[in-house]
Amino acid sequence: MANVACDLVEMHNELKPHTASTVLMVPPVHFKFNAETSADNEFQHTTSLSDEQVRKQALEEFNAMVASLRSNDVEVIVMDYPESDVETPDAVFPNNWFSTTPEGDLFFFPMACPNRRNEVRSELIQSYFQQSGKHVKQVRTLADANDGAFLESTGVMIMDHRNDTIYAALSTRCDRELLEEYAELNNVSRVISFQTTLPSGSPIYHTNVMMAIGESFCVVCDEIIPEFERRYVLKQLGRTKEVISISLDQMNKFCGNLLQIENSKGEKLIAMSLSAFNAFTDEQKEVLSRHGKLLPFDVSTIETIGGGSVRCMLGEVFLPTK
Repeated sequence: MANVACDLVEMHNELKPHTASTVLMVPPVHFKFNAETSADNEFQHTTSLSDEQVRKQALEEFNAMVASLRSNDVEVIVMDYPESDVETPDAVFPNNWFSTTPEGDLFFFPMACPNRRNEVRSELIQSYFQQSGKHVKQVRTLADANDGAFLESTGVMIMDHRNDTIYAALSTRCDRELLEEYAELNNVSRVISFQTTLPSGSPIYHTNVMMAIGESFCVVCDEIIPEFERRYVLKQLGRTKEVISISLDQMNKFCGNLLQIENSKGEKLIAMSLSAFNAFTDEQKEVLSRHGKLLPFDVSTIETIGGGSVRCMLGEVFLPTK
């Protein structure tokens, strides 16, 4: 009986899609340097450009990325906030406040920075999903940010759907108890959480800038994981994935911030920034290419000032179609 149960679990996980063919993106209408998030995001940098120049360049990068994804047969839902709304400087990174499941669940998450909480719009996002023919069966909100515990969705949780596992670097933005609560609500059987330390002594602010997991590969900056945890994390990843280890310098160029998706033809694609593409070695790019067509996007303004890159800009939509 035990073998039958294991076979059923494996069959369930095989049927669970790892790559989304639809993504949600939010234009950087209010984009600018966010002083609130810069407190623990070491990837953000100020600029001498005016806010108007920054937004113009960011919007050009965004539009080019949307056009390229669509030309590669990826469905892109572009969600915009009403012009009269309060400013949302980091709205271009929607993957931090929601996630979806093939069963029709829509999850909302508590955000650490007060001005990022303005991005969380239950009714608005549901209306966009409805217009796009996606079906939300159940809405779940993890916790109130005022409780002081935060879990910033797929910014901090790296999903290995095929192995029913979440990898997460603990930080102010990734509370261990909320992490376990989400896993239980979403019927995820395993959570592998770990500490990280940057040269500054601080933890990484989001797991998705140091780790990405595809169907059969992963990219990880393992040198920032303490040795006693590093061996275990690499062992677990290596059981079913081709592991691509990146350096601290490569991580700082967003090599860990990529996402494997698929198009309407079922072809696998790997979205990343141009800076990440240029920072990968030829050998690493050859390995990645075995897992999907590489799609580099020039989002240099967004990643330099916002401290997030291509993966952060893509909210995966696994919802069933009506």
